[in-house]
Amino acid sequence: MTRVVVLQSNYIPWKGYFDLIRDADVFCFYDDVQFTKNDWRNRNRIKTAQGTRWLSVPVGTDLNRLVCEVRMSDSRWQASHWESLKQAYSKQPYFRYYREFFEEIYRAREWSSLSELNQYLVRKISAELLGIKTRFDDSRNYRTEGRRLERLMGLLKQLQCSHYVSGPAAKDYIDAAEFEAAGIQLVWKDYSGYPMYEQPYPPFEHGVSILDLLFCVGPSAPQYIWGWREDLAGGR
Repeated sequence: MTRVVVLQSNYIPWKGYFDLIRDADVFCFYDDVQFTKNDWRNRNRIKTAQGTRWLSVPVGTDLNRLVCEVRMSDSRWQASHWESLKQAYSKQPYFRYYREFFEEIYRAREWSSLSELNQYLVRKISAELLGIKTRFDDSRNYRTEGRRLERLMGLLKQLQCSHYVSGPAAKDYIDAAEFEAAGIQLVWKDYSGYPMYEQPYPPFEHGVSILDLLFCVGPSAPQYIWGWREDLAGGR
């Protein structure tokens, strides 16, 4: 039995993204697909004293690109994002705990590819900060053909997928009958029920970058993503 998630890489994603990763045996980045404007690929939100704020990686206006083809020619955004993170979270309990980790990413390295940046962040945060054991893969390692669902099904077969785990937004275009015909069990992820934590600048907001949770609760972060759910199941 192999549980698979196939998803585009996102910039410093929210906690639900990592919850989905942990549900899988294999998480396959799907970056050889169309880049979409004003999406999670190159931006995410943080909490500030003025409310939620977007941190956007500048990638230009060309929409005729795949996610893996998106380049950044100007690295000045890195210092700007790091300053924004410091201003928003430097007084939170675990900012200093993770400072060296993120300072190396924003200050010591330069990124020219959006996909490279996103995948690096997702892999490092998953393994080193959240203790996720899921194996990562990349759709570019496989031969994929056809359009949308046909292409996805071909990839899943090559990944020897028995269970496909998907976020609820995909219900708009996924045909469950296709999965049943292929002998793949379709599992819909439920993001409801996440507990609140001591977050700066009320009101509480779940839909912000994972960095918010890390800086606020530190190594206890997994408890607020999936640990609470396992506690409930154990108490039944």
